[in-house]
Amino acid sequence: MAQPYVLVLYYSRQGATATMAQQVARGAALVPGICSRLRTVPAVSANCEQTEEDIPTDGPLYCELEDLRDCAGLVMGSPTRFGNMAAPLKYFLDQTSALWLSGAMIDKPAAVFTSTSSMHGGQESTLLSMMLPLLHHGMLIAGLPYSEPGLMSSASGGTPYGASHWAGRDNSRSVDEGEAALCRALGQRVARLAAGGLT
Repeated sequence: MAQPYVLVLYYSRQGATATMAQQVARGAALVPGICSRLRTVPAVSANCEQTEEDIPTDGPLYCELEDLRDCAGLVMGSPTRFGNMAAPLKYFLDQTSALWLSGAMIDKPAAVFTSTSSMHGGQESTLLSMMLPLLHHGMLIAGLPYSEPGLMSSASGGTPYGASHWAGRDNSRSVDEGEAALCRALGQRVARLAAGGLT
């Protein structure tokens, strides 16, 4: 029998969200009995069609519906686009009706994370926008509790709604250790909840 996994599903354009996803996956893998699975989604064209090949040239594989169906928990990330998730991630989620109809995602723990170019560029509204389809799927949303000391000390990212990162106007600011620690904590929390649901 395959080991239960937390799916870390994300879209990244400039690389910061991908870095955050790797940290989330590291955190999830710290929980005994749980592994992590990194998956991304292809870009879309102006016609809202996928524009990439079936297998990416580098990095994680593109997510399949089976990756979602079979996960024990989900952590989803996107850069902010005008206070909302990026179109490629929304496009992928719009194709999950079969999972909704079957109830495949009900009661699985889930969490979200984001990266923005500006400090007040809609981090929290983006996190909330990503929660909406997960709630429709019947998932259990896990945020970051204030027992995480980084929430009170970070000057650049981290909210109770999920992990976040401020990339700077030119996207040159790297994910700092405080932001990375909150990403790991988020992954670990979802993995702990997933492990508890398997017993």
